[in-house]
Amino acid sequence: MSKLHEQKWEACLKVIKDNIPLQAFKTWFSPIVPVKLEDEILTIQVPSHFFYEWLEEHYIGLLKKVIKKELGANGRLEYSIIMEKNATNSTPYTVKLPTSGKSSLKNSPVTVPLSVNENQIRNPFVIPGLKKVNVDSNLNPSYSFENFVEGDCNRLARSAGYAVANKPGGTAFNPLLIYGGVGLGKTHLAHSIGIGIKNQFPNKTVLYVGSEKFAHQFIDSIKNGTTNDFIHFYQMMDVLIIDDVQFFSGKEKTQDVFFHIFNHLHQNGKQIILTSDKPPVEMQGMEQRLLSRFKWGLSADLQSPDLETRIAILEKKMYGNGIELPNEVVEYLAYSINTNIREMEGALTSLLAQASLNKKAITLDLAKQMIDKFVKNTAREVSIEYIQKVVCDYFDLAIEILKSKTRKREVVQARQIAMYFSKKMTKSSLANIGAHCGGKDHATVLHACRTVNNLSETDKQFKTYLTDLEKKLSMQ
Repeated sequence: MSKLHEQKWEACLKVIKDNIPLQAFKTWFSPIVPVKLEDEILTIQVPSHFFYEWLEEHYIGLLKKVIKKELGANGRLEYSIIMEKNATNSTPYTVKLPTSGKSSLKNSPVTVPLSVNENQIRNPFVIPGLKKVNVDSNLNPSYSFENFVEGDCNRLARSAGYAVANKPGGTAFNPLLIYGGVGLGKTHLAHSIGIGIKNQFPNKTVLYVGSEKFAHQFIDSIKNGTTNDFIHFYQMMDVLIIDDVQFFSGKEKTQDVFFHIFNHLHQNGKQIILTSDKPPVEMQGMEQRLLSRFKWGLSADLQSPDLETRIAILEKKMYGNGIELPNEVVEYLAYSINTNIREMEGALTSLLAQASLNKKAITLDLAKQMIDKFVKNTAREVSIEYIQKVVCDYFDLAIEILKSKTRKREVVQARQIAMYFSKKMTKSSLANIGAHCGGKDHATVLHACRTVNNLSETDKQFKTYLTDLEKKLSMQ
């Protein structure tokens, strides 16, 4: 006779099978083995950490429904994870669902001025009241200091971040600006500081927000006539973390409102943490008064990690996932991808996925096949500065002339081509591209892109220019 846990899981599978494609069911649910059922908690064994993450990301809603249906309202699911191709003495380890551990990162409700009654027209003669607002910290618990590998490339930034986490608003590092290239750990470190503060000071209100989201919220507040509420909300924070602050470039009103929020927080001893892809001295399209405030604290850079640090990062990720890989595979990964930690970790995840789904042992040959394809297919984003340099070299122009106000035909043409490739090959906003090209506005950039498109269809020589330049830029 089947055991109870097997019966319950079999009942769950019948429901799941009716709700997803057959191939998906065979791939993601057939390999699962029910292990035990205790205290309304069903434990299932899956073949890898990647497998578990895929289930959580794509099927968590369905799993919760079927577990509650079969086990009752208090029914829960736990995973036991073991790599099939791992060492023979490996034992499964169990993670609980949910695994995020976000409860410790929650903020207490903050009281903010209420300047408009919900669903009612604003009355300027009514004195604003107060309301309690729940603020999600937006912190990712997996981006902790424990998971951040220290090396020569990031020692200053990590040490400063650790000091801020221990004494927010009480160090000389306010604001703390962390800058560096794509995929070097700026966002991870910013989250680590926020998590460190919440762990030591649970009553502090910490908020992590991307610069683009901040700008969109500000635009919405203008549309809704709630700009004062927007400002008051951000002024209530004890710790404000703004990611990718360079995207404020060219947004004058957003910079202005952030300037006032920044001043209020700083004057009241609140901690400000910023990340950027470049130091303040290289930021274009930013108001000088804002840049000067960025320099009040500490600007710490993150550089590309050396080989030893890259190997340590991979080993840390493997340990966290409960897996082991041959040393030669780890070293090959670290040698092959040397400028972007995020890419390197993505390559490791892809390798684990391939090995798990195809039930192959992870060997050096498999790693070479997968990594060579991964590196080849990874689109590398170039910078606006690099595009301008390539275009100027091609047309034998000085970059200063490209950014000047001259209307000479050959300069205008080169400038428009630089704008065209900047829009095509980077994620920068039109305003940011314009700021890099001598303070032009977004309409000028749009006009330049249309002009280049039109000329490419009617002028053979111009089309040749674009083809040559695209080849040079793609070789980066």
